[in-house]
Amino acid sequence: MSPSTIELIGASLFAIAVLHTFSTKYFERLAHTQPNHAGLWHLLGEVEAVFGFWAMVLVVFMFFMQGRENAVHYLDTRDYKEPLFVFAIMVIAASKPILTLAARTVRVLASLLPFDKQVAYFITALSVVPLLGSFITEPAAMTLAAFLLRDRFYSQGISNRLKYATLGALFVNVSIGGTLTPFAAPPVLMVATKWGFDMSFMLETFGWKAATAVFINATVVTLLFAKELKAMAKPRTDGPKEDMPFWVIASHLVFLTGVVVCSHHPAVFMGLFLFFLGYSSAYARYQDRLILKEGLMVAFFLAGLVTLGGMQSWWLQDVLKGMSPTVL
Repeated sequence: MSPSTIELIGASLFAIAVLHTFSTKYFERLAHTQPNHAGLWHLLGEVEAVFGFWAMVLVVFMFFMQGRENAVHYLDTRDYKEPLFVFAIMVIAASKPILTLAARTVRVLASLLPFDKQVAYFITALSVVPLLGSFITEPAAMTLAAFLLRDRFYSQGISNRLKYATLGALFVNVSIGGTLTPFAAPPVLMVATKWGFDMSFMLETFGWKAATAVFINATVVTLLFAKELKAMAKPRTDGPKEDMPFWVIASHLVFLTGVVVCSHHPAVFMGLFLFFLGYSSAYARYQDRLILKEGLMVAFFLAGLVTLGGMQSWWLQDVLKGMSPTVL
């Protein structure tokens, strides 16, 4: 069946969005050369805003070509649970009490290793924290690991080679570190019930292999840059300040757990998230700035993917059907 006009437009906008993603520096330069519209160019220069922007263009096309009801119906039939969940879990996971607990835990585990203090902290943060993605979900694990590595290493002006190697290993480890359980990683979650993947099956079939790969990746990067890591100045603290009462950490863990457990029910986990915002405001002295803007930008990116992605089935489905199971 031949694609409709709006499907062709959707595919074209998706292609433009992909090209735009690799052209954001151009818009940043425009922001400096055309200060009258610097705000717009800065917006278009944000990688996270690209797919959301072109998704908005798609909806505008639908509005004028198919009418208001069809445009609204299309948006109503998209599933935006994942963007909402990622927004909520990122903000909570990056809150000061959760980061304090994570920093303390990584420091204790690192102290058990017979390595240099910096080396031990680095390999622990790059291996153990990504594996937490199997329990607190991958976005939360990524947020925790990124903040811990930022505060301990990136803030010291490390080399670009170490920056990229760490980032690459972190992306891979978080991506595979969520496969110890059947409920955390989205690709597993989509098929777990239908294919009968329970906890024991995941651990025996995928989990131990993923965990092994995570530790190998972290070890290789650590060995490659051990000299640079050892030469770094030892920080006075290992993350957020230590004046954090246990009951504050416990309450934030309750919010984090509640959002994870209710991740398939937006009305529930967003309600918990709003309650979390109120709670954080009430005890502001135990908080740093919440990453609301950063979380919203990531959610905007994911929502844009969902919106544009819904118009790609006419060609993507045929491509996937033409692949062998192994290639797919």
